[in-house]
Amino acid sequence: MTLVDTLPSTRRGHEAVIEIDAEPRLDRVVVINDVSVMSGGATSVALSSLELLAAQGVPITFIAGDDGAHADPRSRVGEFLAFGFRHILDRSVLDAAVSGLYNAQAEKLLSRWIAANDTPRTIYHLHGWSKVLSPAVFHALRPVARRVVITAHDFFLVCPNGGYFNFRSEKPCCLRPMGLSCLLTACDRRNYAHKVWRWVRLGIQRTLLDLGENVGAVLAVHDGMIDHLVQGGLPRHKLRVLRNSVVPWRSARVEAERNRTFTFVGRLEREKGIDLLARAARVAGVPLRIIGRGPLAAPLAAEFPEAEQVGWKTQVEISALISDTRVVAMPSRCRESLGLAALEALTSGVPAVISDHAMISREVANAGFGFACDPHDEALFASVLTKLAHDDRLVASMSRRAYSDAWRLACTPAQWAGDLMRIYRGLLQPEPA
Repeated sequence: MTLVDTLPSTRRGHEAVIEIDAEPRLDRVVVINDVSVMSGGATSVALSSLELLAAQGVPITFIAGDDGAHADPRSRVGEFLAFGFRHILDRSVLDAAVSGLYNAQAEKLLSRWIAANDTPRTIYHLHGWSKVLSPAVFHALRPVARRVVITAHDFFLVCPNGGYFNFRSEKPCCLRPMGLSCLLTACDRRNYAHKVWRWVRLGIQRTLLDLGENVGAVLAVHDGMIDHLVQGGLPRHKLRVLRNSVVPWRSARVEAERNRTFTFVGRLEREKGIDLLARAARVAGVPLRIIGRGPLAAPLAAEFPEAEQVGWKTQVEISALISDTRVVAMPSRCRESLGLAALEALTSGVPAVISDHAMISREVANAGFGFACDPHDEALFASVLTKLAHDDRLVASMSRRAYSDAWRLACTPAQWAGDLMRIYRGLLQPEPA
């Protein structure tokens, strides 16, 4: 197998071209995800994979749990199937509780497609499943489990609340998932009843498919996830580290030192810490722009009217908005597995302030691309924002360093596609005698 990158390895990997040997050939890759419209990092990775794989001549089927009415154009690069289900947050409480545990119709539809279309050289890659498809998707995948790849974008494969984090105490959790202590701990962001429901859901998932014995591979998006996944019951030999690919928002360096706006990009949900950032920005007296959507949009507008909310934007639109950004903040309350927005900013030359709960926080701080801090410490958080708001020389240094070197914290699309194809083909090799 050869991997050919047409550009220097230190910059602009999204323009690279890869060449991959034809053997062993894949008949098809089936990418499965809850939704077909951009809603976060996991969906972005799933949609990007469709383009990258199709560019290599691999036949693609994309199966989404939603209705596909507002599907991202990338979802249609190959065969596109939309099952037509609603997000559990858009259902009644009872309907969400039942279908969230086991969406029988989703299992039926996926099982039928597999029975009618599977071949010995078809790979199945599961990304998001917890919001629409439910654990039922694991039951449907049982007959082809050895050719199934699952990307762990978070910890829902092993942890009931998906974060390995106690959202009540706002501290990382060190308990063994699914043990008695786990069950008795009120750690969910909503309430204890929801924790018990999620505990049951994970139990159902484990019953339906043994990820340790049967599944082909589980991909962790950061090295720091491995020990937590192992603690949660996944065998180390089934785990692979494949950091997500990053495409910078801008090809030319953003001269961050000339700008004044601090920016957040992501879902407006409590675990993302946007309220902590808005509060710290107010204390520091710095202008804040919020790019994204979610349930906190209205509460944030009411409490922090000075913060500019622009809604969800495409990559092209973000490219324009980021031109006057000084710093991007990622203030996550929980263990952030990677943080694509931060990496997209850094590779564009925009320094980052990152929660020390994020897996990449130490790497960013140690490399001089930005700061890591506890977002719950309002005084400390505000002081970091204040320092970055007034120290042009520091920001310029971070900007240049990030633009030059931050690519090494993730994969270029060419590298990511090459590594993914190697993983896929490894699952097609005969089992050792």
